[in-house]
Amino acid sequence: MSWQLTLDHLFDLARGAALLGSGGGGDPYVGRLMVERALREGARVTVWDLDEVPDEALVVPTAMMGAPTVMVEKIPSGGEGVHALRTLERHLGREATATMPIECGGINSTMPLVVAARTGKPVVDADGMGRAFPELQMETFHVLGVSGSPMAIANEQGDVVLVTAHDNRAMEWLARGVTVRMGGASLIAEYAMDGATARRVSIPGTLSLGIRVGRAIREARERHRDPIEGLAEALQPSGYGPPRILFEGKVEDVLRRTTGGFVRGSARIRPFAPGPALSISFQNEHLIAELDGQVLALVPDLICVLEAESAEPVTTEGLRYGQRVRVIAITPPTIMRTPAALEVFGPGAFGLPHAYAAVAEVA
Repeated sequence: MSWQLTLDHLFDLARGAALLGSGGGGDPYVGRLMVERALREGARVTVWDLDEVPDEALVVPTAMMGAPTVMVEKIPSGGEGVHALRTLERHLGREATATMPIECGGINSTMPLVVAARTGKPVVDADGMGRAFPELQMETFHVLGVSGSPMAIANEQGDVVLVTAHDNRAMEWLARGVTVRMGGASLIAEYAMDGATARRVSIPGTLSLGIRVGRAIREARERHRDPIEGLAEALQPSGYGPPRILFEGKVEDVLRRTTGGFVRGSARIRPFAPGPALSISFQNEHLIAELDGQVLALVPDLICVLEAESAEPVTTEGLRYGQRVRVIAITPPTIMRTPAALEVFGPGAFGLPHAYAAVAEVA
């Protein structure tokens, strides 16, 4: 059933999207402000359930591409996503029926809403990652055989580049180079598909899940409950596993660098009581959490860093010395844990020498 996005949804969505981003996907704060401005100026954003999308519809996902650290300073003007979409429409010779997130984490939960507000198109309540990943082929769309190109890449200067590649990995490589030339961040339109295909290859309900997760954390705080309990209740009907607390402590070191269109680095978190520190490595998103040589959680499980008291999610670019945090892990839906999916965005895809085991299965 379709529904209207309202201002009341936005703060909860930003919080939930930051959590589902597993540390990455870009800070949703900027995207929230852009959607808020459009709604206050009278725009309407209609959200379609995935099963409502007509077979013959043309669905064109839109997103931000690049290093989240860049987007903190290189703030989009708001028109880049529309420019990318319109360019791709002209190339295809057909107008898009709807847009959709490529990932449900961070700023990429909100950027399609900006496009929807500016164009009057509905946005589909679904995505292709169920979290955030750093590369364009790391999507269920790709795993299930959809071509990502032709794609359009736009920047704030009005420049736009069309990419047609022989496969989705080549598309990622070419588009990453263009994005670096555009200053490290761009807006894209890609993975154009019909409605029947969108229903087959997408993870349903992730936009509304972000709102529900963000609301659950907020309401738990307001009622003086443990936010982790509220989060568990919100995730229960979603296909995701319950949150598991991996570690609590204080951030004592962060190594972070922006290179090649990504933010890469690691964080070390010291426990409150004497004991070994937790190490987290990331490439835009958190990839692995290790304690004294033992792997506690591993991609594609969501590894999320939360402020210890408020459970407010902390992005990789927001990690800093002295933060008191909780680290949790969440197992994603089954579609993201098949052998074919793990080949694309499992540990081996990031060069990690570990076999995947769902966090719920780790002793």
